[in-house]
Amino acid sequence: MALKIVFMGTPDFAVPSLAALNASHHEVVGVITSTDKYGGRGKKTLLESAVKKYAIEHNIPVLQPKNLKSAEFGEELKALNADLQVVVAFRMLPAVVWDMPRLGTMNLHGSLLPKYRGAAPINWAIIKGEKVTGLTTFLLQHEIDTGDTLEQAKVPIDYKDTAGSLHDKMMTVGADLVASSVDKIASGDYQLTPQDDAFVTKAPKIFSKTCQIDFNQSTRNVYNFIRGLNPYPGAFAKNAEENTMKIFTCEESVETHKDKPGDLVITNQKLKYATIDGYINVQSLQVSGKRRMSVQDYLNGIKS
Repeated sequence: MALKIVFMGTPDFAVPSLAALNASHHEVVGVITSTDKYGGRGKKTLLESAVKKYAIEHNIPVLQPKNLKSAEFGEELKALNADLQVVVAFRMLPAVVWDMPRLGTMNLHGSLLPKYRGAAPINWAIIKGEKVTGLTTFLLQHEIDTGDTLEQAKVPIDYKDTAGSLHDKMMTVGADLVASSVDKIASGDYQLTPQDDAFVTKAPKIFSKTCQIDFNQSTRNVYNFIRGLNPYPGAFAKNAEENTMKIFTCEESVETHKDKPGDLVITNQKLKYATIDGYINVQSLQVSGKRRMSVQDYLNGIKS
């Protein structure tokens, strides 16, 4: 049975899922996405979401409500007469919205729920040193990321994966999972699985102010923290002059030394920070007010 679907999403991560549904036998009758914002140099360029751009290119109606609870938006959404709503990387929905379609609202989450509930599951899986993560489709209910699950897909985390590289792997796996789950809902041949609260872990939103590196811990923990925040918002260290250095890529070296955790050591064309059991060897970085660069370019610059 073909379903009428309203898709809700904003960033690049959501586009493959929208494309998969648009290419299926189901009908995407509308897209809900964020409002346009000014950005770029001087914030003079009007920026459209990645989801909006795809929808316009494929002649799918787009709604960009400022207030999801407004009566006007509610009427516009109701008029689309969707059987199911699908949410991928969108903001929190009020009950009046997610409870509207006859089949409810399905969400794609970037973790193996109930692990890493919250806004930043990809980042936290890497920061915590996980070797496997995944994606989950579930039906929305009142408390965020708590709904009964439909399907899950595992994704291995490579030792050198960053939040950016893992994001790119997961968005393609997620698209296949969304398509599969929608087909199951359409057929009625599916079973919901309640989440086990005994295994809940959190993945709260990450703010720039909490991205300062604590070098008074193991080299592995620092390494995971840095790659879990690459490319955005970026883990950073501060030197004695309080200048900020974002570290994007690095290597870990576990070894005995007499430096204090956080000491910056420059030797043999290397820049490294001491931890409690070794060093973080910086490979690419960005100093306040400068472009991102390799450590070699940085060292050549401070010598000149």
